[in-house]
Amino acid sequence: MEDDDKQLSLFDTGANNSNSVKLQPKVKPDKSTPFSKYVVYVDESGDHGLQNIDDKNSLKKQSDIESNPYHMALGFCLEELYDFLVEKNQHEKKTHIVVECRGKKEDAELELSFRRVCDGRNRLGLTLPFEVIFSDKKVMSSGLQLADLVARPIGLSVLRPNQINRAFDALKKKFYCDGGRDHLGENYFGKGLKIYPLPDSEKPR
Repeated sequence: MEDDDKQLSLFDTGANNSNSVKLQPKVKPDKSTPFSKYVVYVDESGDHGLQNIDDKNSLKKQSDIESNPYHMALGFCLEELYDFLVEKNQHEKKTHIVVECRGKKEDAELELSFRRVCDGRNRLGLTLPFEVIFSDKKVMSSGLQLADLVARPIGLSVLRPNQINRAFDALKKKFYCDGGRDHLGENYFGKGLKIYPLPDSEKPR
């Protein structure tokens, strides 16, 4: 991403759903917009996404918190994912989280952070029923490819909020939000979309 001030992180929850149906686009996409085919696909699906954006520059100024944005993003996503599973009454089942391999050292550090969060070092103070799976970059994981596709338009919605962003307009209806399906596209800030640290304009006065 051109704007490197913020770290974008989206993690694929690799849980299999036997009731899931692969939807095909009903509208022929405009070839002039490569992302349009994906937007149509997402707009017809009912899945929710979890997205986390960490402002790396702000994190560097804070010494009292863990400063690795990748690890922090994982922790936030696991917490919100658990809330989502509770809402669907699936929180007692094991869910696999798929992350892309980044290197032997990096993977070991991330797995340690993952296990700490799942062992109770989270805002909920609960043991989380998650297992991590590291996926090699050479493996064509549809979930990780999906994560790569949605990261840019979602990140741009924060970096350039006044810019037209049709992809985000479709994606925001898929975020986990307060109020369930009756409020899709609303009340997702801090739930399906989390920014940390909060921008000054969003901080309580």
